[in-house]
Amino acid sequence: MLRGEQGRAVQEALQLQQEVGKFFGAKRFVPVSNVHMMGDIEVMGDAGKSFIERAAESGAKCRQPTTTNARCIDFAHVEHLKQDKNEARKEQELIACLRRMDVITADTCINYQTLYQPHLGEHVAWGDTGTVIYANSVFGARSNFEAGPAALAAGLTGRVPEYGFHLDEHRRGTFQVNLKADLNDLADWGAIGKIVGSGHQDYYAVPVFTGIKRRPTADELKQLGAALASYGSMGMFHMVGVTPEAPTLKAAFGGRKPKEVMTVTNRDLEKVYAGYDKQNNPLNLVVFSGPQQSLFEMKTLAALLKGRKVAKGSQLFITTSNGVKSAAKELGYLQDIEESGAVVLEGVCFYILQNLPQMRLREGWSNLVTNSAKLANIIGAHKFNTILRRTGECIDIACTGTDVR
Repeated sequence: MLRGEQGRAVQEALQLQQEVGKFFGAKRFVPVSNVHMMGDIEVMGDAGKSFIERAAESGAKCRQPTTTNARCIDFAHVEHLKQDKNEARKEQELIACLRRMDVITADTCINYQTLYQPHLGEHVAWGDTGTVIYANSVFGARSNFEAGPAALAAGLTGRVPEYGFHLDEHRRGTFQVNLKADLNDLADWGAIGKIVGSGHQDYYAVPVFTGIKRRPTADELKQLGAALASYGSMGMFHMVGVTPEAPTLKAAFGGRKPKEVMTVTNRDLEKVYAGYDKQNNPLNLVVFSGPQQSLFEMKTLAALLKGRKVAKGSQLFITTSNGVKSAAKELGYLQDIEESGAVVLEGVCFYILQNLPQMRLREGWSNLVTNSAKLANIIGAHKFNTILRRTGECIDIACTGTDVR
């Protein structure tokens, strides 16, 4: 590879990985079985697009199954959202290049729910905060946060430098979180992630959750992990008796003592919800995104929206993957959702939508209501004032324009 015998793109990919490995003190490479990369035009820009085009023109092919994260344009809604048609064209050209390199352009940030579930100890190279923390924590697989070029490099070489969460030493718990709160909604799990992540902003901080009253669902773990990664830059957590590397408290900490023990109660959750200021602005935007919705979440939203209408002047957006949307249509969930006036976007996440800042100004959006703590955090970069609410409350706000809190 380094001699260029497998092409320049592969040569440059391995050179990049060598430099990354040197920076982090990696002693060797480890093979990966699966790659998940971010590669939308909003994030990559023209420079990233040119990089991908050069790689595709050189005949480079991914040697391991490689999938794409959410993109920034739903081509069926370019007109409706008044997005830039030239950028949409670039996105399509980018997709074509990736496909030439054997990349599966699945365009989903919930690949771990819909495409591939790695097993305990399996090395993968995934991008996106939510995917990586889920892989490390829930599956016991091994990945660092891989940026777009790094993930593509892993797809081309079939390996990554062994550092970070590929090593046992970084996977042990560092502090304990006793959960005494009643976690009855997806937003509650995200709120836990906000509380814990905000106070421990450290990539190598690994919380160990205890006191679980029941086994959480995949969607609940999804919201917890995404929030921990968003607020705390964390790449892993343990949950005693739930996640594979934490059958016991002792195992979760690897025999070490926790550096800290904290407790989260119902009162702490209510403080999170009470901490959002509506700023006396209209509650005219509700979003279910970040991560994309699973089929189970689509079913729940369909039931909550059945027979109801989104309030005049308000907009409700839901993002999901192609596979989930197709299944939701077959099962009748999509019809109930869309009959309410909600817009279901496919293959995208809301916070990376192309032209979102201009969209916000044009539509008169200031407050954004969501049940995703991750979205409530990250969308602030586009100057939204965010409000985290439980799922049913979000639907009520979308249909009435008012908040009971």
